[in-house]
Amino acid sequence: MKQTILVTGGTGFIGSHTTVELQQAGYQVVIIDNLSNSKIEVLDGIEQITGVRPAFEQVDCCDMPALASVFAKYPNIQGIIHFAASKAVGESVEKPLMYYRNNITSLLNLLELMPKYQVKGIIFSSSCTVYGQPSKENLPVTEQAPIQKALSPYGNTKQINEEIIQDYIHSGASIKAIILRYFNPIGAHPSALIGELPNGVPMNLIPFVTQTAIGIRKQLKIFGNDYNTKDGTCIRDYIYVVDLAKAHVKAMERILDKPETDAVEVFNVGTGTGITTLEVVEEFEKATGVKVNWTYAPRREGDIEKVWGNVDKANQVLGWRADANLEDVLRSAWKWQQKLRVDGIQ
Repeated sequence: MKQTILVTGGTGFIGSHTTVELQQAGYQVVIIDNLSNSKIEVLDGIEQITGVRPAFEQVDCCDMPALASVFAKYPNIQGIIHFAASKAVGESVEKPLMYYRNNITSLLNLLELMPKYQVKGIIFSSSCTVYGQPSKENLPVTEQAPIQKALSPYGNTKQINEEIIQDYIHSGASIKAIILRYFNPIGAHPSALIGELPNGVPMNLIPFVTQTAIGIRKQLKIFGNDYNTKDGTCIRDYIYVVDLAKAHVKAMERILDKPETDAVEVFNVGTGTGITTLEVVEEFEKATGVKVNWTYAPRREGDIEKVWGNVDKANQVLGWRADANLEDVLRSAWKWQQKLRVDGIQ
């Protein structure tokens, strides 16, 4: 059995898939989650896939005494993967203080506890939103592209947290960090035992597509059709959540098993290909044979026009690559939505 890893937000969408990949790679996992945007039943799915039920503590990372008690209870934690955060661009514009309080305080608490409990390193769940709207010459965007002024409080919390990590390690803190800048995670585990299960109205595209396709939502709104793109809709880099989860395993191996690496490293995690919102909807219809009732709506505040990643560094340095086929990924999301219907969840 390999080292023990703490996964904050581990019952969430990316956290649950990463827990599966960690356990399948031999790591022991302790999950912290306050269940504000996930359900405890996710643990059942993880256990069914891997045969191992991860340790679970219902704790808010902003609650320092409760968080410290987890480290005291599990003294062998060697690494942390920090997913726990509020994550919706639109909501962050409406509730900025909630986003700053939740996303920044949680990281500060973890960093403060790490040296006290001899935790070697942390993988921080960052975002391509830190690039803002890259200039034309910086697309596809590399890790060296200038950080732009954030277009939303959500994006700003990611920028601030990256700076906090850099400053803390620069001050002499005896930890290592890998910052993973995600593009747009989609899909579900091929078993359909775990997937994206937002509470309430989905903030992300694919759950809204699948919920519309199955009849939960009346109509999908595509925000903006007058962008400077080939069909007028936003361009994003959509990455399969299982591929993204595997990148975390590679990053954790690098932190724990390669002491010669730099104290702070940054990697883009995407496919390297940008596609439009409209193309995603059309690909979903093609992959599943199901028509989606959709319409255009005005642009949404905080949305970036187009961004996709250069992922050469992750390919070459981490030895990781996103290789899932988009049609298969969209079929996995539909299979998950159908499973929720059968289970009476949605």
